[in-house]
Amino acid sequence: MPQKIKTKESPITTVPITTGTITLGAFLKLAGVADTGGMAGMMIAEGGVKVDGETCTQRGRKLVQGAKVRVNGKDYHVG
Repeated sequence: MPQKIKTKESPITTVPITTGTITLGAFLKLAGVADTGGMAGMMIAEGGVKVDGETCTQRGRKLVQGAKVRVNGKDYHVG
């Protein structure tokens, strides 16, 4: 279950994963940002997702714990 952590800059939601890595598309679904894999794919393909500060257009990009994802003006931390 995602947990919100407040910082001075913006609230960051930490989304815990139980595996060593997770794909960006699966992460967006787990975080509740996208309802389906297709929706996650569209968000990524349109350039609306940043990983560690850089725009990412790879749905299958592997994320590890500690990665930071920004989408729709909100920040998420892979926990």
